[in-house]
Amino acid sequence: MQREIKILTARDLKPEVAVIVGTRPGIVMLAPIIHELRNRGLQHFVIHTGQHYSPNMDGQFFADLQLPTPDFRLEGVAEKRTHGGQTAAMLEGIENILLERRPKLILVGGDANTNLAGALAARKLHIRVGHVEAGERSFDWRMPEEHNRVLIDHISDYLFITGENARRNLETESVKGRICMTGNPIVDASKQHYELAKLRSSAIRRFGLRPDGYALLTMHREENVDDEDRLRGGLQGVSLAAEHANIPVLFLAHPRTLKRLKEFRLEDWAKRLPHIRLAAAVGYLDFLALIGSARLVFTDSGGVQQEACIHHVPCVTLRDNTEWTETLDIGANRLSGCVPAVIAAATQQALSTGREWVVPFGDGGAARRIVDCVAADLAAGDGGSRTDPEERGALALR
Repeated sequence: MQREIKILTARDLKPEVAVIVGTRPGIVMLAPIIHELRNRGLQHFVIHTGQHYSPNMDGQFFADLQLPTPDFRLEGVAEKRTHGGQTAAMLEGIENILLERRPKLILVGGDANTNLAGALAARKLHIRVGHVEAGERSFDWRMPEEHNRVLIDHISDYLFITGENARRNLETESVKGRICMTGNPIVDASKQHYELAKLRSSAIRRFGLRPDGYALLTMHREENVDDEDRLRGGLQGVSLAAEHANIPVLFLAHPRTLKRLKEFRLEDWAKRLPHIRLAAAVGYLDFLALIGSARLVFTDSGGVQQEACIHHVPCVTLRDNTEWTETLDIGANRLSGCVPAVIAAATQQALSTGREWVVPFGDGGAARRIVDCVAADLAAGDGGSRTDPEERGALALR
């Protein structure tokens, strides 16, 4: 009779790493790591959970980032309507793949349901977990992303952090994994592909924009777009701010946002807002070209806050808090919530200040540092046991 397998032992695991992706920010963040694994010839495979389903939010990003087709892709996840249903489907799907391939380590990046499902599946099987972009906190327990961050950090063996704020958060929470200061691979991805974007993208011309003469808007967080009052207030505020600044705004609408605008019967209203042009989300090279030449960015996305900061473009964040508090400290970012008057005031402030801040996400090279740690783990003779807490904090930027 075949043995029922619920956990894997050290003897079962192979010197291989699984990389879990499923959302736009995760694909961008982990792309440099996938390239680094390939360049070094380290055994690895990629699982796409299917959390994002729009071609411009998914397939086009793989093409723009010159990534191979994922080795595995889960089906039916995007159709799940609840956090529990979506996470459960991904958890089961990832677990089945991990049982088949039996890697020694998995990597997840960020705070989406994809990453929680991957980390949980691996932890239950006694496979080590590496969390890229660990330790970030908004301290807003209403946000599903905040739940995910905290849970992933507390079940990870390696916590790859961007800066000292993340280290303080993790040490305060007494995480058990090893804290590794690496910087953020989103810097690698954004810088590496920006020059290519300037050469290949026609987005600025297609949208009839003038470099440094427009603002960019993205809005997709459920606490904003699933709340009719906040969605309406955010868009009214951006329109008011754009009118005061006499600047057009290109609104690259996430599929979730477009769906909510229709459900709330706000689609026609949004299209008539002064100074705002509504358009579908674009691929990564087009997005990079647009953000790099923008005068200002409005967003509720953590990844877009980062990329605006990397390219020295002022940002107004349509949230009451942010996990990227470093961007507030250096004057690259301002919080406005979805209150029109506050958005207008934050915009005026952002447009009147300098753009010469030092990027707080590392100097590039994060992918190399992370893969250094991965390679050492794969080469070690031990199995999937949990990292000893006494060994935390061994890796430093170099």
